[in-house]
Formats: sequence, structure tokens, C-alpha cells
Amino acid sequence: MNLSYWEYKTWLSNIDFTVVGSGIVGLNCALQLQKQHPKAKIVVLEKGLLPQGASTKNAGFACFGSISEMLSDLKNHTEEEVLQLVQQRWDGIKALREILGDAALDFQLHGGHELFLKEDSALYDACALQIASVNELLNPVFKGDAFKISPNQFGFNGIEQNYVTHNFEGQIDTGKMMLGLLQKARANGISILNGITVTGYQDGADDVTIETNAFSFSSKKLCIATNGFTNDLVKNSVSPARAQVVITKPIHKLAIKGTFHLQEGYYYFRNIDDRILLGGGRNLDFKTEETTAFGTTTLVTNKLEDILRNVILPGVPFEIEHTWSGIMGVGNQKKPILKLLSNNVACGVRLGGMGVAIGTSVGRQLAAIM
Repeated sequence: MNLSYWEYKTWLSNIDFTVVGSGIVGLNCALQLQKQHPKAKIVVLEKGLLPQGASTKNAGFACFGSISEMLSDLKNHTEEEVLQLVQQRWDGIKALREILGDAALDFQLHGGHELFLKEDSALYDACALQIASVNELLNPVFKGDAFKISPNQFGFNGIEQNYVTHNFEGQIDTGKMMLGLLQKARANGISILNGITVTGYQDGADDVTIETNAFSFSSKKLCIATNGFTNDLVKNSVSPARAQVVITKPIHKLAIKGTFHLQEGYYYFRNIDDRILLGGGRNLDFKTEETTAFGTTTLVTNKLEDILRNVILPGVPFEIEHTWSGIMGVGNQKKPILKLLSNNVACGVRLGGMGVAIGTSVGRQLAAIM
């Protein structure tokens, strides 16, 4: 890119903090840095025209973990570790709501519900038996019972007669969320440059030289908030996980309200604007879906359409209007990676599919360690 003196002087000189990634983590990191250092010059670099990855491509679940997820986590983590994970999600949603307000987020509290297919009756029975003990474990977070048994009031087909409801889960409009964060960042004097891919960096004694697809420049500090795309800058740190999503055209008199999990969270759906949004299916082909390439596959979209037709909307005519995919960052642990990589470089990545819930707190923690 052939930049002028004015462009370098205005946007790319005397930078105190550079944040890579304008998703929920990156923008919250930048906002927290600005709060801590009001006179600092802060630049956010984003490779997409809009925030890429998962922040604007997710399902908009304000969730804390289904009952089957809690029981699975308790097999691999201590009770204290599980409690800390849920507390971080609770705190993150609370902080996000405080930053933008429920109206700007279009936050709606309809509960989160885990459905169990008839062939998963053994899992349902195991989960139902453990509701009381899990509620007791999580009471310090929610100050009340998180889970309860609910009847199948929406006429879903092929599932157990009841499902397990999380009383405190809600839904948001993630497009409005990201628009609100972008507007707030710009209003606080934070520069956001789109279409810029960071290809590498060199950390020095007092600053970092940052290489991009368009130019190179120096910054005193560098914060990496690229989640599923982190391996481009920090090798072998995060496994990408593609999530494919479909949304229907508006459905007349759609009564379904809430967020729903199916088959241990590998499928998830919700109502939005008289439509059903349904995502998931990476369990059908984990290897193919471990990718940073956006796109959809016939295998997954056919399965999603089958679930719509036979489970969610039996006997209800519908049409798929749009499909897309997002890239999550996962790993062998659910705890995010938050650490200094060198003198002037830190990262906050691997959100494990819980970006809406923990992105705000991870962004703030990234600013703190920087």
C-alpha cells in the first residue's frame, strides 16, 4: 500500500496499543485499555470488512452451559473448576449487558432448554437425576436453582416428553452487539482499520514491529485477540472449529421462544424475527470442520434441514433463506488462553464456543495483563 506522510502520521505513528481482531474480545480489550490509559493511542486491526470469525456469525446465545455439559465437565474437571467456568460466563454476560444495555443488545430472557432425542433417553435420565446436585453446586453463581424440568410445550417431535431448562439463559442480537461495541470504541477515540491482515511481528526492547498485508509499523504493545485464527500468529495454540448455520424465512405464527440445545450441544437453535436459526453439526465430520475456511457442506446443511423438518418444525412448511458459517477457537481445555507471549505481546484466545458469555471478561483480562 502506497501510504502518504499524512496517513502514516495520523494512523500509524506513536501507537501505544495495537489490538489484532475487532471481535468481542478485541473491542472489549481496546475499551478497557482506553479506560486504563485515557491518553493512549489505540489501534484495532481487522482483516475482514466486518468482524470475522465468530463474533458476528454466532447464534446469539447468552448461555452458561447445559445440564449435560455440566455433567461432562464434572468428569474432567474439579467442582471448583466447573464453578469458576460458570462464574466467568455469568460475569461476562453481566458485564456485556452493563456496557451496552439490554435494549441495544435486544436481550430477551426466555430460558435455555436442552432437548433429548428418544434414542438419548439414558442421557436424559442421568441428567434429570443430577439436577438437584448441580443446582446446589451452581447456587453461589446464580443465587437460585439454575435447572428445572419443563414440558415439551412447543411440540417438538421425536424427543423425550420433558426437557431440562436453564432458568437464567437468554438470547441477544449479536449484530446489534457488535455494532454497539464498534460505535462505543470509535466514540472513545479508538481507530479501527479493516481489511488489514497481520502476517507477523517482531518484539523489541521497547516496542513491537508489526507486519501486515498492506504496511509495517511500530507499536509499544500488541494484543492478539483472533480466537480461531490465532495459529496464524501463535503456532499450535488453538484449534479452529467451523460452525455452520441456517436460518429460515419468517414462519407465520411461530410460537417457539428461547434457546435450545440438542445432542449434547452439537446442535442449537433459537427464534429470531419469526424465524428459526439452527446451527451445529461439526460432530458429523470433525476433521473437515477443523478449518479456518468459511463455507458450508452438503453433509451438514442436509442434516440441519432434516432436524428442522422432523424435530423442530414437524408438519410446518418452511424455507431456508440463508446459510453461513463462523470459526470458533477450541482446545483440550475450556479455560481461555490468557498470557504474555513476550515483553510487549499478549494474547486472549480459545473461547471454546462461549464467546458471547466470556468475550467481555477475556477482553478486559487481556488489557489487564498487557
